[in-house]
Amino acid sequence: MYLTKNRFHQLIFYILISFLIIFNGGNLDIYPQFNFILVCCFFVFCIKDKNYKAHIKKFFLNNKKLLSVYFLFLLYLIFQILPLPLEVLKIFSPIKYKILVELEYSYFFSSISLDPINSFFNFLNYFSLLIYLIIFKTIFYKEIHLLRFYLYLIFAGFIAAVVAVYFFLIGNPDFLFISNSSYLSSATGFFINRTVFACFLNLSFLCGIEYLFLIDYYSRNKSNYFYRKIYIRLFLLFITIGIITSFSKIGNFLFFVLILIYLFKLFLKKNENKYLFYTILFIVLFDIFILGFFFGGTKLLARFSFLKEELVAYSESSSTHNFLKRADIVKFSIYQFTQFKFFGFGIGAFEIIFKVFNNNNSTYFANHAHSDVIEFLGELGMIGSSILFYLSLKVLKKINLSETKNIFLSIYLIILFIFDFSFHIFLIQLIFILLISFHKKKSKLIY
Repeated sequence: MYLTKNRFHQLIFYILISFLIIFNGGNLDIYPQFNFILVCCFFVFCIKDKNYKAHIKKFFLNNKKLLSVYFLFLLYLIFQILPLPLEVLKIFSPIKYKILVELEYSYFFSSISLDPINSFFNFLNYFSLLIYLIIFKTIFYKEIHLLRFYLYLIFAGFIAAVVAVYFFLIGNPDFLFISNSSYLSSATGFFINRTVFACFLNLSFLCGIEYLFLIDYYSRNKSNYFYRKIYIRLFLLFITIGIITSFSKIGNFLFFVLILIYLFKLFLKKNENKYLFYTILFIVLFDIFILGFFFGGTKLLARFSFLKEELVAYSESSSTHNFLKRADIVKFSIYQFTQFKFFGFGIGAFEIIFKVFNNNNSTYFANHAHSDVIEFLGELGMIGSSILFYLSLKVLKKINLSETKNIFLSIYLIILFIFDFSFHIFLIQLIFILLISFHKKKSKLIY
């Protein structure tokens, strides 16, 4: 195998995503700037090639309406961080204007966003997201390229899982840029939050299953893939251990849904892919009996009880506890949305909102609403959220919801939007959009 021009560009793309994985999913204050610069340089490098330029032109022609809405969304984010005259700000954000008056603000201009710097970083992320998608559609234009991308994400998930489990077994010490001290009893690896880590591994596991399906359905000479199938299955096993040892209830619930969907699909087509059926069945048994015995049956079942805990939290007051429950943060976020309902308080400004308006801000801390849909509503307001909602509907119309992959991704999106904040992490947004953007063709896969 030699390094062709296309493989070289794909290699650079893998390196950029690897940086995101290593540095906490790109969720660092300074990283959006470096990420934006790197992906822009790579984009300029790509458009120098005439063939790639033709692919980009085709992408824009095929997605004119969708891209127009996305550019409108980007313009709205710019509007949130532009300094406006205070008399104009009074119209668009009366709450912020009131705060500035109380603080005896001496300048004549201020933005709608309560945290314009962080909002600017988020704008860079959303712009980068579009550039990544354009590059992806430019250099991954065949199903064989999709196989390579799947293989990369499987291997990346395997490495992340190995690192996470290793640090978990030695007590989760902080090491260089790896910070594990906030979750001493859970595997997190390169990620600070265990749920974000588990959500990433779920997408890697999905790629592994899809990879095995693609090989079985489309490869002409299946014997060429015999050894590859073996180590892909080993990678999936390690990814499973990573998801389980994260002890993220949402992550493990999504994993259960993923397994259930593909088992059901394989059961309906039991004459095909029987080895893949046995693989998934083995992973289920490995989960239940081996790790269930190691960690305890009670803890094994408790991994899936996130919905029960969240519903109970809505009916209980946190005043009798010395911690703030997720549901309390969601209630706080809904109230803040009603205060900034039209134009929001700025993308990425939730931490500032919590510090300013939470009555117990000396005791509690939160930088996310733990419900993406509520957080987006508060950050973007009704105007920005309407644009984002319309954009989501346009995307759903373009994808094939009968594909098993897209069924899981739809459930994945709904669960995270309602119960978690992982869709505010750039890496999760990126991989989700890349996976849902690629459509299967009926052609054979050949090297």
